Amino acid sequence: MLGEQNISLLLAFSAGVLSFASPCVLPLIPSYVTYITGLSLERLRSGEEKGHGLETFFHSLAFVIGFSIVFISLGASATILGQVMARHQVLLRKVGGVLVVIFGLHFTGIINISFLQVYKKADLKEKPMGYLGSVLIGLVFGAGWTPCIGPILSSILLYASTAETMTKGIMLLTAYSLGLGIPFIISAVAINRFLSFFQGVIRHMKALTIASGILLIIIGVLIFTNSLTSITTYFSQWFS
Repeated sequence: MLGEQNISLLLAFSAGVLSFASPCVLPLIPSYVTYITGLSLERLRSGEEKGHGLETFFHSLAFVIGFSIVFISLGASATILGQVMARHQVLLRKVGGVLVVIFGLHFTGIINISFLQVYKKADLKEKPMGYLGSVLIGLVFGAGWTPCIGPILSSILLYASTAETMTKGIMLLTAYSLGLGIPFIISAVAINRFLSFFQGVIRHMKALTIASGILLIIIGVLIFTNSLTSITTYFSQWFS
């Protein structure tokens, strides 16, 4: 049976996958892969360099570890802040739910929030050497996420702020990081298939963005109404 915690982790993981599929992340995957590996896209695609698949995997893993450190730290901090404001937990949850719904409406195009259109990115002129450099690039990516990933990540952080324990907040952001990181690693290692897949997905990018917005609205309503328990009961009955 699916418990409330499992439902929460599934939502966080799904949010990570949608972040990966967002217009600010998906088109940049080839650029990130070539930057962290130091190999040209042509060499990656041709496979002329023996062992580059394993090297790409470890660089991608290091990159994912980098941004996961940032996201998980934010999750722990959000939970601690929520515990500090425990006296106002109900108000915090309702305000968080409203903000997540607003993020969702922005994604669907119903409303436009100008500050979410500002591109925030920290640039590294040259990549530091080795796998540690890939971790550092992941840290920079996590610290300066784009507007497309920002609202989704913020929604999970707002939910983490309502968590009872710091462990739960860490688990939520770990699930989110896995949802964003696993597709990245798979795409980096299978770059040819990713490029073919991307050509098919790009024409549906607007629909994916709207789907992300709808998910955020649903998450926002669940947070506002504190309805995850009801969903847990429904899934438990369905699976049983």
